[in-house]
Amino acid sequence: MLVESLPAEQRTVLHNISWETFEALLRDTGEDRGSRFAYDCGTLEIMTPLFEHENPKIQFDRFIVVLAEELRIEIISAGSTTLKRRIVKRGIEPDACYYIQNQPVIRGKVTLNLETEPPPDLAIEIDITDSSVNKFDIYSSLGVNELWRYNGQDLKFYQLVEGQYVECKFSIAFPRVSVSEISRFIALSKTSGEIALLKSFRAWVKKKIG
Repeated sequence: MLVESLPAEQRTVLHNISWETFEALLRDTGEDRGSRFAYDCGTLEIMTPLFEHENPKIQFDRFIVVLAEELRIEIISAGSTTLKRRIVKRGIEPDACYYIQNQPVIRGKVTLNLETEPPPDLAIEIDITDSSVNKFDIYSSLGVNELWRYNGQDLKFYQLVEGQYVECKFSIAFPRVSVSEISRFIALSKTSGEIALLKSFRAWVKKKIG
């Protein structure tokens, strides 16, 4: 087992980790740990979020809830739930994920099993620096249809097309929302108060759909 530590992002990478060991670590560390796991065919990355990572995650979540509310779209928030499939030997804990088109299928469930149930329709992934695993491969093998990826400066939307992520300008889950518009509000979050930002965002959504 080789351990590689990347202090700037507080990531630890473990190599040659079996699927059984990965699942044992998930059980032993529980759901209340502060770190998040990403597993890709034997490579396990353990990431401890920093403030620079967590604050935009919260803003994205608030924006999505406002969009769903104002557009009258039902969602089920799954947070950083562990998404995994043994058959592809991959798993990940997103910064946030949501059931939107598939939310009727998931409603009422207390556990999530991607071996028999659909994956979230939208996942949010924040990587301030490069990850040590290929998260595109992980998400695509799990079948997540839409991915929003933010690196601290730039936001990009991706849609899963024939097993590969293709960059797109508009959201699939919220078709009238563009990446440039969400990017503008994420940029504002660095200088605005959070309540003022949320009010401004809600007003923009209402004007857009009015």
